[in-house]
Amino acid sequence: MIHASASRELLLVMLRQSGVAETLRELNARVPHRYTGIYRLRDGLLTNIFLHDKQGEATPTALAIVPLDISFCQFVFRDQLFRTDNSAQDKRLDGNPFQGQVMAYHGVPLVDGSGELYGSLCHFDLQPWGISDEEFEHLQLAALLMPEFLPKQ
Repeated sequence: MIHASASRELLLVMLRQSGVAETLRELNARVPHRYTGIYRLRDGLLTNIFLHDKQGEATPTALAIVPLDISFCQFVFRDQLFRTDNSAQDKRLDGNPFQGQVMAYHGVPLVDGSGELYGSLCHFDLQPWGISDEEFEHLQLAALLMPEFLPKQ
C-alpha cells in the first residue's frame, strides 16, 4: 500500500503534468467501474465536464446533464460521500429514476479553493460493482487535489 502522502504527491504530479483527463483515466484503471467522471453543479443541473469510459465511447446522453434532484450526486452533497454497489437493492434510492439503471456509484464532492461546492467526482457503472475502502479514500484524496486544475467557468 502506498502511503497517503506518497499518493498525494503522485496525484499532484499527474495533475500538473498530464491534466485532469489523464488523472481520471488513472483513477478509473484502479477500479472495475466503466466510468469515472466529474460533474459540475450549476443552477440545479449537473453537467458532465470530464468522463473516462473504459470502452472509449461518448458520454451517454442520459448522463451528460442530470437534474440535481434526481441525481445520485444529491446524496454526495448532502452526506459528503455516497457509495452504492448495487442501486437496485439500495433502499435509499427507492423512487429515483436512475435506481437499477446506474447500478454502481461511488462519489465524493469537489470543493473549490474558496470553499464553494464545484461538483462531484465519481466512479459509476451500469453493472453492480464494489470498491474497497482504500480505493474510496484514494478517490477522496483526488477530489481534494483536483479543484485547482478544473475550469473556473
